[in-house]
Amino acid sequence: MKVLFVTTGSHVTVYATAPLTTAAQNAGHEVLLATNEPLIEAVEAIGAPAVSIMPETIRHFMTAGDAQDAPGGPMDAREEMLTTGRGLARMASAALEALLDLAEDWRPDLIVGSSMSYAAGLLATRLKVPFVRHAEYFQIPAAEIDPGAEQGLRPELDRLGLEGLPEPDLYIDVCPPSLRPPGGPEVRPMRFIPRNPQRRLEPWMYARPKDRPRVLITSGTHFRMLSGESMRYLVDRLTLAGAEVLITAPKGAAEELGAGLGDVRVGWIPLDVVAPTCDLAVNHGGATTAMTIMTAGVPQLIIPPNTHTRLIARSLADCGAALTVPPRQERDGSASDREPAEEIAAGCREILSTPRYTRRAQALAKEIATLPTPAEVVRTLETLVTA
Repeated sequence: MKVLFVTTGSHVTVYATAPLTTAAQNAGHEVLLATNEPLIEAVEAIGAPAVSIMPETIRHFMTAGDAQDAPGGPMDAREEMLTTGRGLARMASAALEALLDLAEDWRPDLIVGSSMSYAAGLLATRLKVPFVRHAEYFQIPAAEIDPGAEQGLRPELDRLGLEGLPEPDLYIDVCPPSLRPPGGPEVRPMRFIPRNPQRRLEPWMYARPKDRPRVLITSGTHFRMLSGESMRYLVDRLTLAGAEVLITAPKGAAEELGAGLGDVRVGWIPLDVVAPTCDLAVNHGGATTAMTIMTAGVPQLIIPPNTHTRLIARSLADCGAALTVPPRQERDGSASDREPAEEIAAGCREILSTPRYTRRAQALAKEIATLPTPAEVVRTLETLVTA
C-alpha cells in the first residue's frame, strides 16, 4: 500500500514519527513524508522520502492572525491552547492545496497525520481514504487544542459537510497507559522508540561510570533553562556531590557554556545512546526528550517553560518519577525564596539519594517496553486498507 505521512510541526515531531515510517517501509510499503521546507533535512536524516508542501515554519502560523487580537499580558492555559489550535488550523489550510496537488501524482491508500497535522484528516476526507491520527509523543493536549483548530477550520469543514474535525479510523498513542488522561478517545497503543540525529560514538557515551552517578542536563534546541552563571552553580553543586555531568547543547550554546564549567562534557550528544547510562536527567520537559528518558528508566527533574511541558512535568511528578521546579519567570516569591539553580541542585540531591524515584522511572520503562512495536501497528494499518 501507499502511505502518506503528514507532519508539519517541528524537528522532534519528525523524529517521533520516524519509527512508524521506518516500520512501514520495512514491511514493504511505499512511503512519502510531507512536511514544511525547514524540516526536509530532518526527514532526510531519518531516511524517509521527503516532500516539501510549504516554505514556512510552524512559528509563522503561530504568530499570524491571533497576535493583534490577543489580550494584553500573558494568556492563561486555555487561551494558549485555543490560540495554538487556531495557528495550526491556518497551517492546515495553507497545506491542503499542496497536498491535493501531491495526491494527483501520488495517490495514497492511507494517510497518517501527526497529532497536530490537521491537514491530514481534511485530505483523507477529500480523497475518501482511511485516516490515522498519530499521537507521536507524550501528553498531547489534543482535547484543549482541537477546539481552536475546529474554529479556524470551520470554512473547510463546512465545505466538506463536517460538523467537527474528521474522526480518525485509528488513533495511535505512545503515551504509557498508566499516564493517559481519563476520558480520552479509544487508542491503539504503540511503543515509543527513541530516534534523534546521530554522531560518531565514543565509549563514554554508551558506558556507565563505575564509581559515581551520571547527571544529564538537556533543554532541547528552543529553550534555555539556565543562564551561564546559574548553570555553573548547578554544575559545581553536582560535581561537589561526586556526580559526573553531561550537558547536551547545540554548537553555539556549547561554546558559550563550555568555558568555566571544568571537567564537564558539553555538546551534541545522542540522547537515545547516553540516556540509559544516566542516573538523573535535568530537562525542560520537551515531549520527545521526556519520552526518550522515560524509555531508559531514568528519573527526571523538569523545569517546564509552557503549558504542554507543565502537563508532562505534572504527570511524571504525580507518578513519582520526577520532580518539578518552575522557571524563574513563573515565580511570584511565594513558592520558594531560593534561586532556581539552588532549588534545582536540591532537587537533584533528593532524586539521587532517594531510590523510589528510580524505581518509579524503571516501572514506567518496563510498561513502555510491553506496548506493541511500530511493526505490529503497521499490520493494523494494513487492515484499514483491506477492510
